[in-house]
Amino acid sequence: MEIALLTDLHFGARNDNQKVAAFQKKFYDEVFFPYVDEHGITEVVNLGDTFDRRKFISYTSLKSAKEMLFEPLHQRGMKMYTIVGNHDITYKNTLEVNSINLLLDRYDNVVEYSEPAEINIDGLDILLVPWICKDNEDKTWSMIQQTKAQVCFGHLELTGFQMYKGMPNYEGCNPKAFEKFDQVYSGHFHHKSTSGNVTYLGTAYELTWSCYEDQKGFHIYNTETRELTFIPNEYTMFHKVFYNDSKMTYEDVNNANYEALRDCYVKLVINEKNNPVLFDQLIGEIEDVNPIHLQVVEDHMYLDLEDDENIVDEAEDTLSILDGYIEGLDIKHNKKELKHLMHNLYNEALAVE
Repeated sequence: MEIALLTDLHFGARNDNQKVAAFQKKFYDEVFFPYVDEHGITEVVNLGDTFDRRKFISYTSLKSAKEMLFEPLHQRGMKMYTIVGNHDITYKNTLEVNSINLLLDRYDNVVEYSEPAEINIDGLDILLVPWICKDNEDKTWSMIQQTKAQVCFGHLELTGFQMYKGMPNYEGCNPKAFEKFDQVYSGHFHHKSTSGNVTYLGTAYELTWSCYEDQKGFHIYNTETRELTFIPNEYTMFHKVFYNDSKMTYEDVNNANYEALRDCYVKLVINEKNNPVLFDQLIGEIEDVNPIHLQVVEDHMYLDLEDDENIVDEAEDTLSILDGYIEGLDIKHNKKELKHLMHNLYNEALAVE
C-alpha cells in the first residue's frame, strides 16, 4: 500500500499573507491531489506543523487551509494521521492545547496524535512521535524503548541535521536515541536530508528565503517495500534577478518575460549599475507584475568576487557573519550555545518577515 507523507504545511505563514496561501493552494491543486487521485492513494500521514502561528490563526487563513486541503481530503474519503508539531501548540511544555484538536475536530477523517502512539497501516506497525516536551517526554522514551515497530514517523529535533539548507542544528536529541528503528522519517526541519536511518522530509513548498534553490515536494511511502519516493514540486515563490547593465540592453529589458515573478518574493541583485535609466526601466517591468515584495541588494561593492551567485551568497550569509562575530568575542560564555540562540532568533525573524 502507498501512503502520502506531508509535513510542515504552515498554513497562515508570513503573517497570513493570502498570496502565500494562493501559492500553497497551487501545490495541492496541481501537484498533490492530481498525484494521489491518479495513484489511488487513500491515506496520508502529516508529520506536524500544520499551522504556522502557535497562538492564533486568522479566519481567512483557516478558511483557505480547509478549502485547499482538509475539505478535498474529506470529500475523497482520505484518512489523515496528524502528528502535533511545535508550531501547533500554544504552550511549550504541553501538547494538550493544540490547533489540530481545536480547529479540525469536525473532520472525522483527520486523527490527531498529541501523544506517542502505534498505528498499523496495511500490516506495517509504525510509531508516531509528536513534538517532545516536558509533559510527554517520559511516555515518549518509554514507548520508544518498548515498541516493536521498525518504522517511526515524528516531529523531531535531532542534532547534526540542517534546519534549512546550510544551517545546521546543534540542539535536541542525539539521533542514536532512534537507532533501534530501521527507518525514521521526520518533519520540523525544512531542508530535506538523510543521515543513517533518519530522513527529514522537508517542506512541500517554499516558505522563506532559506528555501531558495532547495528542491521542494512531498513523498510516497510504500508499506510493503518500505521504499520512499520523492514527488517534486516545481513551483517557486522566491526569485533572484541579477543586474549588470554592462551586459544588457534596453531591448533585453523590454523583451524579457517577468511573469514568473508575479505574486512572488524578488531580490534584484546589482552586480554593476552605471545606467540609472535602464535600471529604473527594469524596476518598472518587475513592479508591473506585482511581486509580493521587491528587494534591491546592492551593498556589495566591497566584495571581491567572481560571479553574481557568489556576490549573493557573501552578501546574504547572515548566519556566517553572526558566527564569525561570536567567535571573535572575548567571553567565557559557551559560544556554541550563543550561536544556537542567534540561529533560533534568525529563523524566528524569517518566519515573521
